[in-house]
Amino acid sequence: MPENRGLVLIAEDEPHIADLQRRYLSREGFGVHVETDGVAALAAARRMRPAAIVLDIALPGMDGMDVCRRLREEGDWTPVVFVTARDEVTDRILGLELGGDDYLAKPFSPQELVARVKSLLRRAAGPQQEPVRRLGRLTLDTGRRTLHVDDAPVELTTTEFNLLAFLMRNPGQVFTREQLLAQVWGYADYRDTRVMDVYVSQLRAKLADASPIRTVRGVGYSVADNGR
Repeated sequence: MPENRGLVLIAEDEPHIADLQRRYLSREGFGVHVETDGVAALAAARRMRPAAIVLDIALPGMDGMDVCRRLREEGDWTPVVFVTARDEVTDRILGLELGGDDYLAKPFSPQELVARVKSLLRRAAGPQQEPVRRLGRLTLDTGRRTLHVDDAPVELTTTEFNLLAFLMRNPGQVFTREQLLAQVWGYADYRDTRVMDVYVSQLRAKLADASPIRTVRGVGYSVADNGR
């Protein structure tokens, strides 16, 4: 039997899709709980504290974006994979701005969903023996998964944290959007590299004038060596 990888909450109102997701995730050792509307999904997330949430956007009762918004407002940063029937850029960007960590457009293969969830949880766990890193006014603890600006804690999503951690591990180096997608997501999905711009924008907003992230025109992003 595969090892127990933790509980995944699936919020999906189409029974055949939910059943397919459940079966493939279960085969890989995940416990799975399914809810078919947003209100029940929000209650289950609060009650069960899953390792990850696969969240359909078009849910009855409360849509998936509202579910994610409520969780983030409550300080719950459980990794979220948004699922939608549309691959509209506006939907994707809004989902990421609300604190989503990944995005899948229907139709997709259940194997891809499993790969995304595994990758997301690996990234959430992070390196176990990496030291605390400091850059300018930032202190990043990859063991505890915490970030402080001066002495004030800053809440980040899994993807925001991993993006900042990767850049801080490589100060002064310039990375293209494609390189950052491959490093931060853990797989090569270059259909829309603008999602990286969304995450950088989110990080800059949270870090305000302490942000060390620099845009290199025509290339991508880097962080300054001295964080200034």
